[in-house]
Amino acid sequence: MVRLSVNVNKIATIRNSRGGAAPRVLDAVRVCVDAGAHGITVHPRADRRHITPDDVQDIAAELASVRPRVEYNIEGDPRPDLLALVKEVRPDQCTLVPVVPGEVTSQAGWTAAIAGDLPAVVRELKALGIRVSLFVDPTEEAIRLAASAGADRVELYTEPFARAFERGRASAASAFGEYERASQLAHQAGLGVNAGHDLDLDNLELFRTLPHLDEVSIGHAIVSRAVFVGLDRVVREYLDALA
Repeated sequence: MVRLSVNVNKIATIRNSRGGAAPRVLDAVRVCVDAGAHGITVHPRADRRHITPDDVQDIAAELASVRPRVEYNIEGDPRPDLLALVKEVRPDQCTLVPVVPGEVTSQAGWTAAIAGDLPAVVRELKALGIRVSLFVDPTEEAIRLAASAGADRVELYTEPFARAFERGRASAASAFGEYERASQLAHQAGLGVNAGHDLDLDNLELFRTLPHLDEVSIGHAIVSRAVFVGLDRVVREYLDALA
C-alpha cells in the first residue's frame, strides 16, 4: 500500500491570512492522524507565510506518541535555520527541496548546477538517524544526482504529470511513462520513491500504480476538498484511493 503523508501547510496559510490561532494546525494534525494518515508533512519557508518554527515544534510534540507509526516529514531548502530546526526536531524524514526566491510553490527539482554541498547536508542529517529524500524531476540525471548525494529516497515532482493528465488520456500515459522509467531507475539505485505536487483523487487513479511508489505527500488538493466535505472524510477518501 502507498503511504499518505498529509501536508498541513494550507491550514496554516488560512490561519495566517487572518491572524490569531484559527484554524488550529494541531487540530488538523489530529483529524488526519485519527482518519488514518500515515504521515504529516510541513514545509516551513523562510518568510513564514504558513508553517512557522513554533508549528514545527508543536507538531513534533503532538506526534511523539504515535511515531513511528505516523511519520513526520519536514520539507525545505537546506538553509541554516531550517537545518537547525530539523536537527532539533529530528523528524522521521527530511525532504530537501530547492527554493527559488519569490516562488509561490515548488517548481522544479534539484540539478547538478544548484546542488552545491548537498552530499554534506545529506550525510549530516543521516548521521542523526533522519531519512533524507531529495525533490527531483523524473529524469535520469536527477535520479543519479540523488544517488550520488547519498539520499535514501527521491520525491518525484509530479506537477508535470498532473498537467499532462488534464490534457487527456494519451498525454497522461506519455507523462506517466517518464515517471515509470525514473522510478525504476531509482529502485535500481537503491533509492525509495516518494512523489508529490498537484496529485489529487482523479490523477491518483493512474499514479498510484507507479512501480516502487512508497509515499505521496498531498496538501492543497486535500484541504481544498475538505472545505466542502470535511478533512476527516477527505483523508479517508485518499487512503481508499491509494489502497
